[in-house]
Amino acid sequence: MQIRSAALTDIGKVRRRNEDRFVLDDALRLYGVADGIGGLPHGAEAAQLAVTHLRDAIAATPHDSLPDLAALTQRINKAVCRLADELSPLGMGATLTYALVRDGALHLAHVGDSRCYLLRDKKLATLTTDHTVENEVRASRAAGRMMFYDEAQRKALVRCIGQREPLVVDISQHPLRPGDRCLFCTDGIDKVVDEAELVVLLDTGGEPESILRALIALANERGGGDNATGVLVFVDAA
Repeated sequence: MQIRSAALTDIGKVRRRNEDRFVLDDALRLYGVADGIGGLPHGAEAAQLAVTHLRDAIAATPHDSLPDLAALTQRINKAVCRLADELSPLGMGATLTYALVRDGALHLAHVGDSRCYLLRDKKLATLTTDHTVENEVRASRAAGRMMFYDEAQRKALVRCIGQREPLVVDISQHPLRPGDRCLFCTDGIDKVVDEAELVVLLDTGGEPESILRALIALANERGGGDNATGVLVFVDAA
């Protein structure tokens, strides 16, 4: 299995600072994005620490081994909490969505509302669930527990890197096939580019970097209201 990949980030048209970060390391087969939490200070520092800690931890493990991603993400969370103790009494936080490619599969860890998509045979699957108030309430109602929320808070995060409460990390595995395309992105992309448009853009014959440039250009054409970051991974036959 061969991999081609690219990553791009853009500040957008409104924000004064880019608080998105990404990790792309083909040698480690490690890919992902982090997005500093709006409304809290030092989001860029939280996102940067998350991806730096992540890459360093994977680089320190035996080549091609699969570490416990839930435990690793918990350690990243504690590191961000320690930094918050130094920099921000109000707290600080980031999303974190990343994966390792091992033994022909995508091993995915996810906290927050950044996303990972998989395009296969012109069909797009969202491999992550946004950890928002709205989705938390929906899950509770599906389980028979009635909950309600303020509409103004429906997109607020209920999980993030940097939270003090015990952190639940979504872990999943997804077998890969030649021809698959995996997109990791922050909400500066997914909140303005719908899934039908993603299918068209990801299914073009371009290289990963040119496709990402088109995605970010589209986000900026639609106002560029947030930082926009993507990591795109093509899975090719060996």
